[in-house]
Amino acid sequence: MQQPLSITVYSDVICPWCYVGKRRLEAALAEPGMPAPVRLAWRPFELNPDMPAEGVERKVYRARKFGAARSAELDARMLAIGREVGIAFAFDHMERTPNTRLAHRLIWEADRQGRQEAVVDQLFAAYFEQGLDIGRADVLAQIAAATGLEASGTAQALAGSESLQAVSGLEQQGYAMGIQGVPFFVLLGKYAVEGAQPPAFWREALPKIAAEAVQAHGTA
Repeated sequence: MQQPLSITVYSDVICPWCYVGKRRLEAALAEPGMPAPVRLAWRPFELNPDMPAEGVERKVYRARKFGAARSAELDARMLAIGREVGIAFAFDHMERTPNTRLAHRLIWEADRQGRQEAVVDQLFAAYFEQGLDIGRADVLAQIAAATGLEASGTAQALAGSESLQAVSGLEQQGYAMGIQGVPFFVLLGKYAVEGAQPPAFWREALPKIAAEAVQAHGTA
């Protein structure tokens, strides 16, 4: 049986380019001749590690970071980019910029339960397309239930210390690799790809990397 090609993705679920990068990669993988199977392993990278636990009103946060006019320009540009990959960004409905640490703890638990891809996808959609506050434990619990996570594991991840320590450790690994922005993809433990690359990039790169992985596995 063919071993899946593993791609480690450092991202934050409030990063619009991470959502776009995910969709662009998926578009490439859906085309004929692309390697299969492929497994995405999601790792935490908090864009705002010092964000208050309750988050900040989005308009206030964006005005402080970019200025109101520049923020509006960036949102308009991202709306157009989102349409190209089937993402309906709902910036007008997003009231808060959340602290994402709890969300990353849920993603970690989802990995343990074999449901990470589904949970990551739902977190992106909940925040960017439904305008939900994914910094809230009750919202995260609803997403966990909707994606089939076992309830006691979800409760432990959102309230216990094990998930917090695990997420902190994974983030430190990313910092040690020199990661300063996301999305950031790591393939075969040695190839690093920064940014939301277009499908054409992945169509060219992935078959070559998959062939190298098969060769390495065959000679191991």
